[in-house]
Amino acid sequence: MIGNLAFDVAHLLAGGMVVVSFMLLYQDRMLGLLHAFALHALVLAAGVAWQAWTQDAPHLYVTAAIALLFKAIFIPVALHRIVVRLGVHRELEQVVGVGITMLAGLALTALAILVTMPVTGGADVLAREDIAFALAVVLLGLLMMITRRNAVSQLVGFMSLENGLILAATGTKGMPLVVELSVAFSLLIAFIVFGIFVFRIRERFDTVDVHALDRFRGE
Repeated sequence: MIGNLAFDVAHLLAGGMVVVSFMLLYQDRMLGLLHAFALHALVLAAGVAWQAWTQDAPHLYVTAAIALLFKAIFIPVALHRIVVRLGVHRELEQVVGVGITMLAGLALTALAILVTMPVTGGADVLAREDIAFALAVVLLGLLMMITRRNAVSQLVGFMSLENGLILAATGTKGMPLVVELSVAFSLLIAFIVFGIFVFRIRERFDTVDVHALDRFRGE
């Protein structure tokens, strides 16, 4: 009974991350995108904490705490302030329409399942499904980076991709604590550098639209 409950809850939380990844793809306003990313990180934190309990792996609680504090609270709040200050909190421009993007997301999710299940045939059932969901989250994050023109939304896509990698690592019996801490601090440093970089772009070109920046470069 407890084993079935552990599987069902882990399955629900991992699948929830895929659903929220589709919410990220669907958003057409910056503030809505940031709220969806905070939810994405919150579901990740809950999933990692559940894996820590089911695997009896206390170090995974550190990963859950990092995801909750940094990704679900600190980074969304900081990005919110950045986009409001830069005045880019309105509609997001996309390379293709939302309908096509969602269909592509469904195709990538199906591809992740079809590729993962045969390869992980000898693994634990829970690990197999977590890896499949995690690969879907990674692919959806890549899709978001490709289909968005705004630099901030591309950063959100990259961080959602990294959430998928964390989900995969924790679903396969976790990763060493030193790796988790190094990833967290690397992400924090990258975020700080990104903030400085975006402000410099805004001051120089008066936009953070990467398509407009290509025109400045002559492409």
